[in-house]
Amino acid sequence: MTTLNDIEAAARRLQGQILETPCVESRTLSQIVGAQVFLKFENLQFTASFKERGACNKMADVAASENGSRGVIAMSAGNHAQGVAYHAQRLGLPATIVMPRFTPGVKIERTRGFGANVVLHGDTLEAARAHAYELAEQQGLTFVHPYDDEAIIAGQGTVALEMLKAVPELDTLVVAIGGGGLLAGMAVAARAIKPEIEIVGVQTKRFPTMVNAVKGTEHPVGSSTIAEGIAVGTPGTLTRAIIAREANDLLLVDEGDIEQAVLMLLEIEKTLVEGAGAAGLAALVRYPDRFRGKRVGLVLSGGNIDPLLLTAIIERGMVRAGRLARVKVSSRDVPGTLAKITGIVAEAGANIDEVHHQRAFTLLAAQNVDIELVLQTRGRPHLAQVLQALRAAGFEAEELH
Repeated sequence: MTTLNDIEAAARRLQGQILETPCVESRTLSQIVGAQVFLKFENLQFTASFKERGACNKMADVAASENGSRGVIAMSAGNHAQGVAYHAQRLGLPATIVMPRFTPGVKIERTRGFGANVVLHGDTLEAARAHAYELAEQQGLTFVHPYDDEAIIAGQGTVALEMLKAVPELDTLVVAIGGGGLLAGMAVAARAIKPEIEIVGVQTKRFPTMVNAVKGTEHPVGSSTIAEGIAVGTPGTLTRAIIAREANDLLLVDEGDIEQAVLMLLEIEKTLVEGAGAAGLAALVRYPDRFRGKRVGLVLSGGNIDPLLLTAIIERGMVRAGRLARVKVSSRDVPGTLAKITGIVAEAGANIDEVHHQRAFTLLAAQNVDIELVLQTRGRPHLAQVLQALRAAGFEAEELH
């Protein structure tokens, strides 16, 4: 079983090999959620994820072993792949990474960029994992599990050592759970250093596998989530035992909570996180009473988000805030009408993104028209002012949802 001594040994090993990331208070987030919030910026690691810690610690073990020269093999569609590939390359170990065929091209190329041999196999993570085990057996390679490995758990636990060194007064840690390696390692370290500390794990409702395993619940498991870094179908055996013993609570958050948290961190902290990296903040937003008045440490565990997904999250967030809105204006279909409408919108200080005339698909009488506008505004009060200005000019105007 992983101990504090193992984690402290990992910290010595990692010194100079990974970044000791900042752990600082966010005064704005603290005001919003009603707790004193400290952020651990693991998205600033070289591969933009905490996964480097466990990978580096494991690679050091393998490099010192008799079979080390044969190399390592891992299965991953994301951050674990890059952590293993980078630190294997740094230590001169051959690395093979098995990825499902659906893995985004940018992640494949980034992993290859660290010198790894990338093998694409299967349409699911389970199929890729089975193939990785086969190759490990055939070629005598050391399999590097993404979370269910004591060296990996110890490496991830160094996050808690750094957080409690930087902010000893923390009384709560909120950590995202996929397979459980990060929470398990941090729980062992934090509980040994500060026995009274509260340890809270967070999963997305679409992948509640650790919650089900530990609490005995039967929440349904989905097929996709924007927090793909914690979309794990089978929790670890080692990690489950540690989390069941050390965690005070396990919480579930919605996709919308995670979207909102990603956007909050981007706008407020000017920092980019992936869905899994925002899960901790999502829990504070979803359950403010649970954490009110506490000194809470959050781990921004990774920043490898797909640009198209980020674009969608930003646009959806703007829609929720009323800063991007669809408005329908009904009027007589005569020359000059559109010019008048756009003039009113401009005078009210809003910007027009799109304009659509709807003459056929409407219940209005002939010679009338529905004009749909996509507007950029300063928020809901401003949007209400724009609608009021249109109505005052004699137009029927309403927001479309």
